[in-house]
Parts: sequence; structure tokens; C-alpha cells
Amino acid sequence: MHTYDLYIIRRLFQGYAVLVGGLIVFFIVLHYVEYVDDFLDRGATMADVFLVYYPSYIPEIIRLTSPLALYLSAVFLTGRLAQKMELASLQTSGVSLYRIMVPFLLVGVLLTGFQFWMGGWVVPSTNATRLAFEQEYTRDGARRMEYTNIHRQNRPGSMLSVTFYERGTMTATSVTLEQFDGFSTLVERIDAPRMTWIDSLATWRLLDATVRRFDADGSERRYSVARLDTMLSLMPRDLARTQGEVDAMTIPEAARFLETLRRTGANRLGRPLVAWYNKFAYPFAHIILLLLAVPMASVRRRGGQAVRMGIGLFVAFTYLAVMKLTEPFGYSGALSPIVTAWLPHAVFATGALILLLRTRK
Repeated sequence: MHTYDLYIIRRLFQGYAVLVGGLIVFFIVLHYVEYVDDFLDRGATMADVFLVYYPSYIPEIIRLTSPLALYLSAVFLTGRLAQKMELASLQTSGVSLYRIMVPFLLVGVLLTGFQFWMGGWVVPSTNATRLAFEQEYTRDGARRMEYTNIHRQNRPGSMLSVTFYERGTMTATSVTLEQFDGFSTLVERIDAPRMTWIDSLATWRLLDATVRRFDADGSERRYSVARLDTMLSLMPRDLARTQGEVDAMTIPEAARFLETLRRTGANRLGRPLVAWYNKFAYPFAHIILLLLAVPMASVRRRGGQAVRMGIGLFVAFTYLAVMKLTEPFGYSGALSPIVTAWLPHAVFATGALILLLRTRK
């Protein structure tokens, strides 16, 4: 490894660290200004806010801003080398642009692996603390605690419907459990105003249940039960988790959750599957943005660094906007979830390779 490789790696990491640090401060200040009234009204202490909540928020901010910070650092560093004629000197001495990009890509690969580890294991764990804090001390968090109109397949031929589920007490209201014969003929239906999880027995308890059984001749038998314990294949977590929570789970947890959704017959799996594939696709934005940054900033332009940074910000935000704009197509099923997750990266990777081939080597 040459001296200029070490120089580029050091300067790239320095710029990246400064930008990530600045973005963390920016996000925290902006968030605090928006939610300070909620914190004060709901009794959160400043020690809890700044020593528990925001430290738990920092990994999520790093995950979101890391590709942007690396991209802007690369644009600034490459533009500075081009402006000072250092790139031209290296190329004149026989070092191609491809070779100059090696230390950049090395940093990109390292940060891609770091991002995958952060997003797959670290961020979901810290987000658990952050979300619990928001549920207690913010209005938006309190609304996220509500789980309504839940429909799950208990087992083949058995469906559970719940009007409302309260996660804290593990209690469901307006419960209907239906059993079908051959998935078409209803043979039993249980209605209960309330169902509670009994942890010591690992079972669900229905209160004031009405049991209706339907015979083959069409006759109905009905009776009431004050307390009915029933073994369901569904656990409290299966009712508590919504499809939008996949991005807040570790990779093993998300894999198990998606398997549960498929097993319980949940429909509209577009949103959780898009979030699942994004866990693998999003870290590669580091490498793709570097492939855009270096050839774009290596060309000297009028206006110097200001113009480069302006173009850089436009390209970066266009990249992020395309990622967000394609997600609804995956949610609705217009695109497959895996195509939705990878399409923006594929498009910009193709553009980056074209730009690299057209740039003076």
C-alpha cells in the first residue's frame, strides 16, 4: 500500500467522522426542539432524555446518515485533490483513476460491513430502548402502542380476529376464533369480549366466551363459558408486532417474524418484505455512492468545491428520494419486494459505472 493510499484513507475517515458527528448533532437538536414539550408534559427528566434516550437514538442516526456522510467526504476530498492538481500529478506519473479509487473502495467495503452489522444487530437493540421511551413520553409513541383489526391464522383451518390488542397488558378485546372444516365450512366459532395471556400457563384465557358449534345438517348448538383457556399457536408477540416493525428487528428476529406472518396467513406482506430486503441492500449505498463521487469530483470545474458539493448533495438526495419513491410500489405489490429494495441501487450503480468509464483515467 502506497503513501497516498494511507493519506486518502485517513482523510476520508476524518471527513466521514466530522460529517457523521455534525449530522448527529443536527438530528438531535431538531428532534429535541420538536418533542421537548412532550418530554416536559409527560414527566421525562433531562437525565433520561440526554443520558438514555438520545444515546439510544445515535446508532439509528448513524445507520441513516452513514452513506451520505461517506459520499460527501469523498466528494470533498477528491475535489480538493483535483483542485490542487494532485490527482493530475498521480495520473501523469502513471497512476490510473481506477488505482486511485482503491483506497476509497476499501473504506467503502469496511463501512458496508459495519453498516450491515449495525443495521442487522446493534440498531434494533438500541431502538428497543428508544421506542419504549417514545411510547411513554411522546404522543406519537403512545399512538404506536395501539394494535387494531388484527387477523391471524392460528393453524390451518383456524382463524383469529381481534379488534384491539393492548401490548402492555397482553389483552385483546372483541375476539373471534373460527374453526373451519376443509377451509370452507364453519364448524365452530368462539366469541369473547376479552382475551388475556396467562404467562404462568403459557395459554390464552377467554372471558365470558360464547361457543357456537355447527353440525353438518345446519343446526347450531350454543353455550356460554365464563372462563375458557385455549392453546393457540399464536404468542403475544405475534399479535403485538405490526408489519412495519421489521426494520426495528435484528436479522434473526426479522426472519422468524416473517416466517410467523407466512404461517399465520397474514396478507399484504409487501411492507415487511421490503424492509427485510432493505437490510441487505441499503449498506451497499456506501460503495455505489463512492463510485459516483470519485469520478464526478475528479473533474475540475468552475466554482471549485462549492459547485462540487452542490452537485454532490443533489445526486445524494436524488438517490435517497428514488429509494423512498419506489417503496410504495413494493408495498402494494406492483413490484416484487426484492426488486423494490435493489432497483434504486442497481440504477445508480449502472449510472456510476457509465460515469466512471467516461471519465478521464
